[in-house]
Amino acid sequence: MIVSKRTLDRRTVLRGMGTALALPMLDAMVPALSGISGRAAEPVRRLGWVYSPNGMAMNAWTPAAVPSLELSPILSPLAPYRDQTVVVSGLAQGQAEALGDGNGEHTRATATWLNGVHPRETEGADVQAGKTADQIAADQLGRTTPLRSLELAIDQDFLVGSCDNGYSCIYMNTIAWRDATTPLPMQNNPRVVFEQLFGEGGSATHRQSEFRKDRSILDAITSDLARLQRDVGSSDRARVVQYLDAVRATERRIQLSEQNDTALPELERPVGIPESYQEHVELMFELWTLAYEVDMTRVCTFMLGRELNGRAYPELGIPDSHHGLSHHRDDPTKLAQLAKINTFHVSLFRHFLDRLATTPDGDGSLLDHSLLLFGASLSDSNKHSHFDLPLLLVGGGAGQIKGGRHLQYPRDTPMTNLLVSQLDKAGVRLDGGLGDSTGRLVELAPLADV
Repeated sequence: MIVSKRTLDRRTVLRGMGTALALPMLDAMVPALSGISGRAAEPVRRLGWVYSPNGMAMNAWTPAAVPSLELSPILSPLAPYRDQTVVVSGLAQGQAEALGDGNGEHTRATATWLNGVHPRETEGADVQAGKTADQIAADQLGRTTPLRSLELAIDQDFLVGSCDNGYSCIYMNTIAWRDATTPLPMQNNPRVVFEQLFGEGGSATHRQSEFRKDRSILDAITSDLARLQRDVGSSDRARVVQYLDAVRATERRIQLSEQNDTALPELERPVGIPESYQEHVELMFELWTLAYEVDMTRVCTFMLGRELNGRAYPELGIPDSHHGLSHHRDDPTKLAQLAKINTFHVSLFRHFLDRLATTPDGDGSLLDHSLLLFGASLSDSNKHSHFDLPLLLVGGGAGQIKGGRHLQYPRDTPMTNLLVSQLDKAGVRLDGGLGDSTGRLVELAPLADV
């Protein structure tokens, strides 16, 4: 480590008129964190959840062997991260079953995914479910970050009323619940997320006006940046340049996506949302990476799509709707197309892992210090199955988990046991259980040499 001229506080920001930009973890901040010069600080642990809609083609998802992980066709994009991946099979969300209510399998699947609490059947505003794992994590991990948590999505959350057999649309619009009666909105506009992370000063209208100018947020912090570069070592200077390049690139992508709206001023749709699904997803993952990098938040959820969505994937040669294909009736052609969509989602997730793995963080990378859950709330979507859910963990978890494994559990083992175990790896302790949890998954205990 190169010891810089001065010690920087972890919360150092670069300031300009109406702008504040947080910094990533630098060597110059380590003494302030550890209290011992030249000694690495305790790694910051981060948690995340990525939701894939409409179930999975399970024949192409489930690995063939246990306990060693042999990647299935859908999971093949994760090959570079096999040693940091644990696929968990056999888990269920029993509270997503009807339990005396009517239909509404997609709604209950979404509402229970991160809490294991049966939602109240209602079309009104009196919704009720349960506090989700991400918000339990945010209570502890978000105490010292500017944002408790970040909720991202691709689909808009404007749907209101009844969406699925007597259930309010709210249940399908989010996977994050602050408490039993407070669902959190998921943000799908990259511009809004960017302002949430980096905007400061003035009214929301003023900030939006300023951001729409053809200039960078970095232009406002030139003086502060110059002072910083004089005060830190060469490795820190290189890291700051890499980070600022990522911020500028993200800004540029947002600006380019907004240009599509200028030709159609009569359309009342949010600016900053790319027309391409892939570009939209990758841009949201980029913002998530930046949020982790500058420690704006340590908790994030991301919905790659809403249940029942009719999105087609012409870029994959698939003109039919995703939800329609999920009811494949074991038709080999439809199953193959569903598997292709599922693989595409995993490949987009892999792109995110690439960014985390190449972003330095303390004595490792962001991926080394994160633990992410990727999966769906239905397995065989043709049958609306709430058991044997497709789930996997990826990341180093700051040395708290051993990868390269496929763990198989008895049918109906609560998925909430996995969530409790995931929280454990980030040092998040529960006073009680989570939803219908019955304990922890002992196979996910930390490595023996940690």
